Amino acid sequence: MTDSTLPCRLVVLISGRGSNLQAIGELIKTAGLNGRIEAVISNKGDAPGLEWAQRQGLPTETVSHREFATREAFDQALARVIDRYQPDYVLLAGFMRILSTDFVQHYAGKLINIHPSLLPSFPGLNTHQQALDAGVQFHGCSVHFVTPVLDDGPILAQSIVPVLHDDDAQTLAERVLATEHHVYTEAVRWLIEGRVCLQADGRVEVAGLAHRGFYFPA
Repeated sequence: MTDSTLPCRLVVLISGRGSNLQAIGELIKTAGLNGRIEAVISNKGDAPGLEWAQRQGLPTETVSHREFATREAFDQALARVIDRYQPDYVLLAGFMRILSTDFVQHYAGKLINIHPSLLPSFPGLNTHQQALDAGVQFHGCSVHFVTPVLDDGPILAQSIVPVLHDDDAQTLAERVLATEHHVYTEAVRWLIEGRVCLQADGRVEVAGLAHRGFYFPA
């Protein structure tokens, strides 16, 4: 839990268009929250999200994974850039890299991700097809603290959508993505407001909230 009297400093990592980045940036601006995006960093120099960030006057950086022989070397270089901005939280917003254990541990309790499934179900890639193949009736996304285990960690918030009988992976993905912007921005709001507490037993509590799930009917 951060000191709510000080601006909450955020660094956002992206690899593509940064739609969640944009939603977070708009929330901070329109809601007048006491938080700042200190930098937007991508592993791809042509990521469209960098252009959006630059138009907003946000500092941007590129650390290309292609310039490093190992994942560990890339992660070390990335951490050096992030640490210049002294963030309270590092937000993964479509950052398509698997992070090393040392990197994750360096930001323990500060590294947040959004994953397109109801974790712990369907980690990894192709989550929407995984959900369809399993025949589940509900699907969604999860905002969670990152641990060294892929797509694992204490859950901060989740969105829930029904799986329809005529869904394919694309239609289901579109329905889930529409909820991501809401659930991620709400989670970031709680972080900025200093209401999030990561308990010793690995569970999350948010002051003033008894429930952190959002249901979106079709």
